Amino acid sequence: MQIIRTAIIGQGRSGRDIHAAQLSRDPDHYRIAAVVDALPERRARAREEYGCEVFEDYKPLLGRDDLDLVVNASPSKFHVPVTLEFLEAGHNVLCEKPLASNVADVDRLIAASEKAGKTLAIFQQSRYAPYYRKIREVIDSGVLGEIIQISIAFNGFSRRYDWQTLSSEMGGNLLNTGPHPIDQALQLFGADVTPKVTCFRRCAISYGDAEDHALVILTGKGRPIIQIEISSVCRYPRDTYLVYATHGGLRSDTKRVEWQYYDPDKAPDLKLTTSPIQRADGTPAYCSDSLEWHTEEWQAPKDVGLFEGMASSFYAMLYRTLTAGEPLEITPQQVRQQIAVIEECLRRSTDE
Repeated sequence: MQIIRTAIIGQGRSGRDIHAAQLSRDPDHYRIAAVVDALPERRARAREEYGCEVFEDYKPLLGRDDLDLVVNASPSKFHVPVTLEFLEAGHNVLCEKPLASNVADVDRLIAASEKAGKTLAIFQQSRYAPYYRKIREVIDSGVLGEIIQISIAFNGFSRRYDWQTLSSEMGGNLLNTGPHPIDQALQLFGADVTPKVTCFRRCAISYGDAEDHALVILTGKGRPIIQIEISSVCRYPRDTYLVYATHGGLRSDTKRVEWQYYDPDKAPDLKLTTSPIQRADGTPAYCSDSLEWHTEEWQAPKDVGLFEGMASSFYAMLYRTLTAGEPLEITPQQVRQQIAVIEECLRRSTDE
């Protein structure tokens, strides 16, 4: 079985706690061969934990021919330039989100990947979230009828004060958290068309200048209205997903999905009336309908944590791409559409 020799650029929260943690759990498929970080204590810890080479700078790795994959988990503003260097040097690259802040940079990366004949993957692991997969399964079954609106909320209350609150560092909720719900939303909207984007954003309680509250609305002819909230000022977060549809609806958080629906073939026949509606005794009445509602639910498996499961599924997919030539399930072209939505949102003033 082929082992993917991997270098990880960065040992921050993503580089260590997500990527290195996942690769360490999968020694049959991946081996951490090198780690890059500017902080000496992080390099020392990586050497001890993974038994790998460590570097203060990534430049020495560009010319290496014994690496099968480079994971770019550097700070966001280095995602484009560092990924571009490694692609041009002939390496397969997995880049953390956000891939970029504008479509022009995504196009540069795609072109470099195609010219080098190398894989460019983007770590959009929330596509593999079990709750999201179940939501798609229910929607695709047609049991809910036509989907009218989908409301997605990645909300909480947090007074952040780190570098990811700064616009100069590609911070803010749209670029920090937004790639996850927007990626999910675009798949539900339909990746074959470009949605109309409406966005409102505010910088409310974070200590930087980037937005910590964003409301994004995607619309298009014949498509569901999709409303996405990405807020750090929501003290009462509720459902992650609410789906409104012609035959029922769905609600979900990350652990439980519930949906209700009725069978239109068994529903009472109704007809439009312009005459006053009355009870048998002649007093006025409101419209009534006797629908038989069916309720179903799904619970997330408890044996695997949400984040570990998403990372595991993503890396399993990437392994098949790197070793068997299978197509990426999450393509740079799909991520390009996501970045187009984010770029349009960022174009708008936070005062709108």
